[in-house]
Amino acid sequence: MTNEFKQLDLRSQLMQALDELGYASPTPIQSAIIPAMLSGQDVIGQAQTGTGKTAAFALPILNNMAVDQGYVQSLVLAPTRELAMQVATAIHGYGRHLGVSVLPVYGGTPYGRQLSRLRKGVDIVVGTPGRLLDLIRRRALDLSFVSTVVLDEADEMLSMGFIEDIEAILKETSPDRQTTLFSATMPQPIRRLADRYMRDPQFFTIERKQLTVDTIEQRYYLVNAADKLAALTRLFEVEEISSALIFSRTRLSTGELANELTGRGFPAEALNGDMNQDARERVLNRFRRNQIKVLVATDVAARGLDIDDISHVFNYDLPQDAEIYVHRVGRTGRAGKTGTAITLLTPKERGRLRRIETYIKQKISQSTLPTVEDIQMRRKAQLVERMMIWLRRGRFSQEREIVAELAEEGHDPMEIAAAALKLVRAGEKQRPIAPLGEVQEWRQQKYKRSAKRGYGKNGRNSHEEGMVRLSLDTGKVNGIRVNHIVGTLAHYAKIPGHSLGKIRIQKQQTFVDVPEQFVVQVLAKTGSYRIGKQSINVERA
Repeated sequence: MTNEFKQLDLRSQLMQALDELGYASPTPIQSAIIPAMLSGQDVIGQAQTGTGKTAAFALPILNNMAVDQGYVQSLVLAPTRELAMQVATAIHGYGRHLGVSVLPVYGGTPYGRQLSRLRKGVDIVVGTPGRLLDLIRRRALDLSFVSTVVLDEADEMLSMGFIEDIEAILKETSPDRQTTLFSATMPQPIRRLADRYMRDPQFFTIERKQLTVDTIEQRYYLVNAADKLAALTRLFEVEEISSALIFSRTRLSTGELANELTGRGFPAEALNGDMNQDARERVLNRFRRNQIKVLVATDVAARGLDIDDISHVFNYDLPQDAEIYVHRVGRTGRAGKTGTAITLLTPKERGRLRRIETYIKQKISQSTLPTVEDIQMRRKAQLVERMMIWLRRGRFSQEREIVAELAEEGHDPMEIAAAALKLVRAGEKQRPIAPLGEVQEWRQQKYKRSAKRGYGKNGRNSHEEGMVRLSLDTGKVNGIRVNHIVGTLAHYAKIPGHSLGKIRIQKQQTFVDVPEQFVVQVLAKTGSYRIGKQSINVERA
């Protein structure tokens, strides 16, 4: 077992990607599986989702492969479309500096783009058994040169009736391949599959521990992206913060956020990758000595940060990877102390939060941001508390003399006290309570449902703010479906398919709502669009 990725002797490009993703130490399954796979052995891992198994098989595959060979070198089988997409994204992230090409394939989508990518050549294919078998039968997918096959969540594929498909796929690969199998359980059919298609596999069983400790209170606040700073400063007003670590996505944003907080009366410093080691140590020492209470950092810059007294961790930007969330949150609630982890969540990130909850096997509670009235009452209570301390101490003889002199001049003692409190509260002007906008819910359009929604009398004007309606010269008579429209526009214009709005397919014409920022991009490709053998023109409706 190894405690550091650097001891695994991985390619420098992989180490760079791991550093950028904030990974420092491998999980138990990664420590066990990676060395075995690097040596070319077949491996069985009995492990659940959330143990880090994707990196466990992805890193050895990437380390041992030669990029751009023009043929498929590695194959990953997954039970569902969602898992195939997730695994493909993760592999692409780990191999970002190798220039590796990864193709997810799954049913329910047009074949066109997948066939096109396969013709050009890809290094790694991640797919569901049904679609993989279809591509093999179409002679579009050649697995004869595959050196590594991974069966991910094999028991799930068994329960979905994929075992025969898996066997048919394995028979298309070389008998000399390396095979890795992951399964949360090991029923007899999975054992028989392993006996038949694996060569003397090493077996590892990994128990998944609770990933975040009970001493950490985890909650999130739903906010618009534009209101994050306002939300953060409101929380700083009401939370009992002894020291805080705020995670931001980029190096540039750490400095900007630290400056914004300082300007609003909450002194903060940035910690990012642009700093040399001496500057980094100076900042960390000030933080350790409590000379500064707020540190704004990127995941990379916070690597190796070992401080036990952090009361709050703030996810100003929610991380893409659940493991990084665990690393962040684990920096509070240490040494038997309690801690608080707060996430500022935008509506479109709900799905990512649910994946994190599944990974950590815990529910993260939603809370309501403090109102202006809450903050004003809090400020008043803090002021009264400070006053009571001084009244109990009774050490203000010089100030009493000033009050006496003002009273002798005819000023009312109540007015004198009010004026003094006004002076004390002058610092609050540095902390204006910024307004919060009503949270704008983000809905990923469901294509089939979108096609049925009303469009008004002529269907030519978009009713959604920020959308422009375009017209395509094809419709029901041509057998057009919503997925044809989405796939064609996304492929040729290179825009995300989920960004498209309402789609209305008429007899000989189709209307589709496109975000304003993509309209020029979409129109620029008119004349290039094809659905099957049909050429499609796109113009403003």
